[in-house]
Amino acid sequence: MWTPESLVIIGLTFFIAGSVKGVIGLGLPTVALALLTATYGLKPAMALLLIPSLVTNVWQGVVGGAFIALMRRLWSMLLLICVATWFGVHVLAMADTALLSALLGGLLCVYAGLSLARVTVPGPGRSESWISPVIGAVNGVLTGMTGSFVVPSVIYLQALGLPRDAFVQAMGIVFSVSTLALAVSLGGQRFLSMELGTVSALAIVPAIIGMAFGQKIRRRLSEAVFRRVFFYAVLILGLYIMGRSLFMPV
Repeated sequence: MWTPESLVIIGLTFFIAGSVKGVIGLGLPTVALALLTATYGLKPAMALLLIPSLVTNVWQGVVGGAFIALMRRLWSMLLLICVATWFGVHVLAMADTALLSALLGGLLCVYAGLSLARVTVPGPGRSESWISPVIGAVNGVLTGMTGSFVVPSVIYLQALGLPRDAFVQAMGIVFSVSTLALAVSLGGQRFLSMELGTVSALAIVPAIIGMAFGQKIRRRLSEAVFRRVFFYAVLILGLYIMGRSLFMPV
């Protein structure tokens, strides 16, 4: 059973994650997954993430005016994400959770490091038709194994050179499909429970309050400064999760 202290920690986690998303437009799944994994372990963190992530990302995915065009362009990537996530969760069921937690920490470090270094990946050009499903397959396997949606999907979407609003909408679409695929796959492996689902549903409230709060402080804070602080925090948290998983496994 979840104690009142645990519920407070989870509520604060999603408030913080929602605030980050409100300021810079992304980061809720990354922040929530990293903090919850460091506190409760990988599998419960993945389950708790599902409903708040889905609600916020569906909203992001349908707003922007480019939904049909993006679906036509990204359909093969989205299809492979769904298929590969199922296989990734099968690995999760059999593998050492400490090693997968360390992998999550590594992915967070890669994501933060590339963002801080402002690495520019060349666009796929004429190879997009076969690169997109490959990216979807890799992203899906990593999603199923670690619960992280960002590597390599966000890097690939940046390489496509989409306009800013279309890029934000594309992330919402990819994250929504990834969340649904992860929910179905976790349910198939019986990693979900009514208790976890209830707590995940309740976490929608602090996540939305956090988003509203973040949108307010966005007007007063330099987005560039905040993004830099955010990615340094993700880098440190990724290193902590790796170290804790490899040298202090539960």
